[in-house]
Amino acid sequence: MNLSYDSYRIFYHVAKHRGFSQAALVLGSNQPNLTRAIKNLEQALGCKLFVRSNRGVQLTPEGEKLYAHISLAFQHIQAGEDELAANQSLESGVVTIAASEIALHYCLLPVLKAYRTKYPGVRIRVFNGTCPYAVEMLKSGLADCAVVTASHDLPKGMRYRRIADVQEVPVAGDSFDFLQDQPLTLKELTRYPLVGLAPNTSTSLFYSRLFEAQGLLYQPDVEAATADMILPMIKSGLGIGFVPTAFAEDDIRTGNVFVLQLDQTIPTRSVYFLKQADQPLSLAAKALEAMIGSVQ
Repeated sequence: MNLSYDSYRIFYHVAKHRGFSQAALVLGSNQPNLTRAIKNLEQALGCKLFVRSNRGVQLTPEGEKLYAHISLAFQHIQAGEDELAANQSLESGVVTIAASEIALHYCLLPVLKAYRTKYPGVRIRVFNGTCPYAVEMLKSGLADCAVVTASHDLPKGMRYRRIADVQEVPVAGDSFDFLQDQPLTLKELTRYPLVGLAPNTSTSLFYSRLFEAQGLLYQPDVEAATADMILPMIKSGLGIGFVPTAFAEDDIRTGNVFVLQLDQTIPTRSVYFLKQADQPLSLAAKALEAMIGSVQ
C-alpha cells in the first residue's frame, strides 16, 4: 500500500488534537482539506478512523491501533528533527578530523582546545597517523576534514588551504657533543646514525628528495613510528634527526639537545587544511575550519 507521508501527518495531528480545527491551525491548512485527506485515507485503509461528536472527534478502535504506531513514528521523526536542529546550533553534534603527527602537534591541538571551550556540546573525534593515512580517511568519508603537513604532492579532488609553515632543524643529544659548533653538510650527516620516520610517510619522502638532490641516500638507522617519538630518541642518544623548531625549543633551551650547524637551511613545509571538493561540511566542521583558518 503506497500512502503519502502527508496523509499520515494529517491523521496524526487530527488524532492528537481531537479535532479538525486545531489540526488545521497547526498544519497551516483548512478543515475541508483535512476532512478530504482523512476520507481518502479511510478509503485506502478500508476502515473508519474517526467518529464525530459534539466534543470534536474520537478515534475508532481501528483508529486507536493506527495512532499507536503513527504517534511513535512521529515521535522518532520529531526527535530526529530536534537533534539536527541542535547540531545546526552547535549545541551538539560530532566533528571528525584526520591529522598527520606534525600537523596535530604543531597547530591543531591549540585550535581543538579553543574549539572545545567554545562549543562544549560538540564531540571531537581525531584520527591521527601519517599524511597518507589522514588523506585516505578523508577520501573514504570517515573524516569531515584533514590537517596534514606536506611540501608538495597534495591529493587531487580536494580543496585545501595553507594554514601554517613548519621550519625543521637537525638536532642531536649529548652523545654527539663533539659536533657542536662544527659546520656540517648533508653528506657529512650520513656518516652518523639518523633517526626518522618510516618510508611510507610524507616526512620520509620529503627528506629522501632533499638528500637525493645532492646525490645522497636518506636511510634512517632508527625508525620512529610517530613524529613525536623522534625527539625522545634523539635525546636518548640513538642518533641525529630533524624536528620542527617549535618542538625542540624547550630541550634546546635546557641543553638536552643542540642544533647542528648545517651548511644549508632545511626548506619549510606547510600545514594544510583539506576537505572534499564536492562534499559540504556540517555546521560543526565549518566552525572548526573557521577557527583553523585564524591560525595563519
